[in-house]
Amino acid sequence: MALHDYTFYDLINRNAVCYGNHPAWLDVEDQRALSFTDIKQQVDRLAAGLQKQGVQVGERVGVLGKNSLEYFLLYGAAAAIGAIVLPINWRLSAAEVIFNLNDGTPKLLFADPEYQSMIDSAKGRLPSVQRYFNLKPPGGVFGDFGDLLKSSAGFRPADVSDEDGLVIIHTAAVAGRPRGALLTHRNLISANIHLNLLMQLSPADVHLNILPLFHVGGLFMATMAFHAGALNLNMSKFDASLAAALIETKRVTVMFDFAPILGAILEQQEKAGKRLDSLKHVIGLEAPETIEKYQELTAGVFYCMYGQTETSAIATFGRYNDRPGSAGRTIPLADVKLVDENDREVPAGQVGEIAVKGPMVFSGYWNLPEDTADTFRGGWHHTGDLGRFDEDGFLFYAGRKPEKELIKPGGENVYPAEVEKAILEHPAVEMAVVFGVPDPKWKEGIKAVCKLKAGQKLAARDLIKFVGECIASYKKPQQIEFVAEMPLLANGSPDRVKIKAQFGGAQK
Repeated sequence: MALHDYTFYDLINRNAVCYGNHPAWLDVEDQRALSFTDIKQQVDRLAAGLQKQGVQVGERVGVLGKNSLEYFLLYGAAAAIGAIVLPINWRLSAAEVIFNLNDGTPKLLFADPEYQSMIDSAKGRLPSVQRYFNLKPPGGVFGDFGDLLKSSAGFRPADVSDEDGLVIIHTAAVAGRPRGALLTHRNLISANIHLNLLMQLSPADVHLNILPLFHVGGLFMATMAFHAGALNLNMSKFDASLAAALIETKRVTVMFDFAPILGAILEQQEKAGKRLDSLKHVIGLEAPETIEKYQELTAGVFYCMYGQTETSAIATFGRYNDRPGSAGRTIPLADVKLVDENDREVPAGQVGEIAVKGPMVFSGYWNLPEDTADTFRGGWHHTGDLGRFDEDGFLFYAGRKPEKELIKPGGENVYPAEVEKAILEHPAVEMAVVFGVPDPKWKEGIKAVCKLKAGQKLAARDLIKFVGECIASYKKPQQIEFVAEMPLLANGSPDRVKIKAQFGGAQK
């Protein structure tokens, strides 16, 4: 490690000194509580355990499970020895899980008991994995996580740079194939510093950790709170009633929101009369009426932002009230510009592709050098997202580029191409076009317009079920409309623009 490097493990050491016995982590379900000193000690023991299993610098450790203390400790232990965490979205189908694991080739795999039968049946298709461990004890048929904490000898310090990889997070399948975004220690520290600075968090704060740790927002919100010396109040899975109760009893001050999380918490407040006045900072994507209701009820602040996995979740940030509808202004250690198809910068008021550079930009796509070179052309990360700046530098999101169209139901990323590929695997379907439509609960829903092959019949519910068995359930369409004829382009492919114009909009 060079003189000027600063890694996640350095932060763990620093906080053990600065905050010592101050509460750092509380698992809500089993009430396990750890201080910053405890976190440091357990991370060191786990790092030694991983090294005993032969994990070397740069090797991957796979994780498939709900949020837990063990999950967070794995990030710290991997950071200590220079390994890379490969978190897997537990909402994916078995085939998708296997693909992402084989893409990242982990040496060890940790899994919650509820996913172990699926993993056990797939062992023959996971050639890189040498050992399997339970993630959250007790139970399960894999190796005991606790055994990794029993090493009496310390771990061997590794030469780890802040430019080294810390985590590979697979993005949605833009062209039918997920891509692993490699995020570094520098990315994590940059995101932490920005979020803490912009919200002025301190050890007095309490973070309700509800987003999954396989998600860049969930991971960096947890490390942000840790960095500030605040308490991470961890929920393994979101429950609105429990969340409202925790906000009241534990005096939660900060959380991240994807619709319908905040709305569901506010509903529980109305039903049960819970006090939410401690909740002063909420970041995320939400309907204006929900934001305004929250702010009126709590006098707290709702923050809007723009970011993606590839930018460590953040590139612009601002208070909702400063410019409603915007995603805020560019964060302090970033440069954001909007460019046309020839990468020429466009003036304020015009829509262009959002391009970003700065210490929050990821290292590149895992084992995809051509994709990385393309997105990094000209020394900027080209996001595939469109936006416009107003005269005061506030960014307004304007959707995705047509070839990188994206749907975001409840904060998840779903690319139409991936859903269309699954639909077209059904033998009765000839053509399919998938796109996002307004949805009152999830903010954006998924709709498919399909043409069947001659003489075929198929019910919408049966096709939806078929898709849900091919890919993750959250990616399946909520709406399917069958048509006799598709508007076509000159080359015979579906005219997506006309189809969206004709069949999109609010659904009945």
